[in-house]
Amino acid sequence: MTLESAQALAPAERAVGLIGSDLTEKSLRLHLEGLPGVDAVGLEQRAAGLGTRSIKTTSKARALDTIIRLIDLTTLEGADTPGKVRSLVAKAMNPDPSDPSTPRVAAVCVYGDMVPYAVEALGASHGDPAKGLISVAAVATAFPSGRASLHVKLADTADAVANGADEIDMVIDRGAFLAGNYGLVFDQIVAVKDACRREDGSYAHLKVILETGELNTYDNVRRASWLAILAGGDFIKTSTGKVAPAATLPVTLLMLEVVRDWHRLTGERIGVKPAGGIRSSKDAIKYLVTVAETAGEEWLDPHLFRFGASSLLNDVLLQRQKLTTGRYSGPDYVTID
Repeated sequence: MTLESAQALAPAERAVGLIGSDLTEKSLRLHLEGLPGVDAVGLEQRAAGLGTRSIKTTSKARALDTIIRLIDLTTLEGADTPGKVRSLVAKAMNPDPSDPSTPRVAAVCVYGDMVPYAVEALGASHGDPAKGLISVAAVATAFPSGRASLHVKLADTADAVANGADEIDMVIDRGAFLAGNYGLVFDQIVAVKDACRREDGSYAHLKVILETGELNTYDNVRRASWLAILAGGDFIKTSTGKVAPAATLPVTLLMLEVVRDWHRLTGERIGVKPAGGIRSSKDAIKYLVTVAETAGEEWLDPHLFRFGASSLLNDVLLQRQKLTTGRYSGPDYVTID
């Protein structure tokens, strides 16, 4: 594949361009199973090293604002109501009422049936996070289990897009993947991507949730990451947040290495979203360092990196208040391990 963007290619074409043969179950399997094995010890050592970096207090202030801009503020509970979604949107739009300089989050993430309430509550603030607006992300495809027919998954996706979702967070069929049915998983991602198409011909962004806690090995995480990108995913996402373990630094590092390698091959940038279990600013800063050191600082952008979180924002706002009000009494350098 040349360095021209693969984004304009259909998933089958981009896969053939990389694999170098007709796209069949056999060729897909040979490519994915032929990927280099992951050195688990080395990966975990790299992640541990990145997690012990120190940053200046001034850099910490900038990091906290960056974290806020990268958050998908989330409510994904069976008891969600329109009122709860409106409250979530209010917090997304104005995270700290006492400080109007506080950035907005990138998106709110809700179930598909809650999308109309989120869109309505956002009003003129609904739009591209790169412009200071807030996107609406919807989980789909029988989230979190993915246990439904393809027809149901596609209807779930299309309904959310029709209701105004800017982004779709789908789950892969982990059972099919673990059984080695890579072609089935590929075809389903392709079909969901097509269901993200709007009437005007544009597409909602597709985040592909791997549910890494159920994939068992780093080798499987690497294969699933490549598979999701080959099939047309705009983001690869660690987890639903409903399965333990959810996001971990080593897994996120591995996924960042995949998108870095994809960019080197194709010139196309794919996003990464760790989700679940990231609750403190200290931990989130570790992820920022890992992104910058692995994929590059250009990935510290809402179009290329997100935190899926419901409680992280609260801690970031607390740490931000400590710095901005002058009540912070820590050292000149803040250790983030």
